[in-house]
Amino acid sequence: MLTTVQIRSLKPSSRPFKVPDADGLFLIVQPSGALLWRFRYKVLGHERKLSLGSFPEMTLAQARKKRDEARAQLVDGIDPVEERRQRRIAAELAARTTFGLVAEEYIQKMEREGRSLATIKKARWFLELLDGIAKRPIASVTSHELLDVLKRVERRGHHETALRLRSFAGRVFRYGFATLRTERNPADILRGALTVPRVKHHAAIVEPKKVGELLRAIEGYQGRPETLLALRIAPHVFLRPGELRQAKWSEIDFAEKVWRVPAERMKMKQPHTVPLSRQVLYLLHELRSLARESEFLFPALHTTKRPLSDNTLNVALRRLGFEHQEMTSHGFRAMASTLLNESGLWHPDAIERSLAHGERDKVRAAYHRGAHWAERVRMAQWWSDYLDQLRVGGEVVRGRFRKRA
Repeated sequence: MLTTVQIRSLKPSSRPFKVPDADGLFLIVQPSGALLWRFRYKVLGHERKLSLGSFPEMTLAQARKKRDEARAQLVDGIDPVEERRQRRIAAELAARTTFGLVAEEYIQKMEREGRSLATIKKARWFLELLDGIAKRPIASVTSHELLDVLKRVERRGHHETALRLRSFAGRVFRYGFATLRTERNPADILRGALTVPRVKHHAAIVEPKKVGELLRAIEGYQGRPETLLALRIAPHVFLRPGELRQAKWSEIDFAEKVWRVPAERMKMKQPHTVPLSRQVLYLLHELRSLARESEFLFPALHTTKRPLSDNTLNVALRRLGFEHQEMTSHGFRAMASTLLNESGLWHPDAIERSLAHGERDKVRAAYHRGAHWAERVRMAQWWSDYLDQLRVGGEVVRGRFRKRA
């Protein structure tokens, strides 16, 4: 068996040569003077050599310990060379499988599933905010690292963003788990770690007299005709701003007097049918007479291949003098919901269906779609007539409606 003194006295020659120790451990003395530890063993009759490091970085005692560990693996039926190769492959794969790459793959999956452009855009923005962990192997990201990124966003006062960011990160980790790139989800343990802001409802005008003032102001809008018509149609159809501005002519059935919004554009991912009143049909014909060659009802200013931007209607409302704390494009839905419910003329479920609020019970949801359609058609026309009455400043009668059973 070798001693440290013997090892230090070894002199190189013009060719590499071996100096044995015991139980398969030996040194290779290189012409350069380097001393390399190797462990020789057999697996299924084939000789293999395991590199253990170099002397003096790897001492004699350490080399023997590494040899003994390798011999123990052999007893357990594990080939040390193969096991080391698998560890190296796993490490290299982990280094290439970063959180950012997995997140990008997840976003591409969202695109294939038909998620809206706004949803995809927001997901990419979330990924930019998670830059602190984007280059880390996804399997190595800890809850502490993720929390540090989230807290930085929260400290800037963006509490809602921090919560949504944790949710997005959690979905990426779950996707990584499902595709065998990680075995845990560090976002799960952070539930409750972030500040939950008080819910802020979209600003909306719900007092009938002020609704009339808003409608009259819209009629005087001096901007693009498409924006004006979007503002005029929005109060009548109860759609969310994104569902409205991305509308396509293929969704409008003038013969049946309905607007069929596909599932991929709806928040609840369920197709939604909107009954069209006479007023809305008139506005749609007026919109079509503008003759812009586009699949969209409301094409963007500089290209017909995209719809209006997501903030166009809010900017228009600001131009009309309505501040964001007073009225938003999303507020048209709250306006309709409030006044329709206050009228007492319509079943609450019919109002909810018109607003495309999801029903968790699928059987109940299917029943309500059929049961309230006729009422929704009547309600759509009544609502448009009511808005016209408010717009022209007609007398508004309140509190005399008989509540439905």
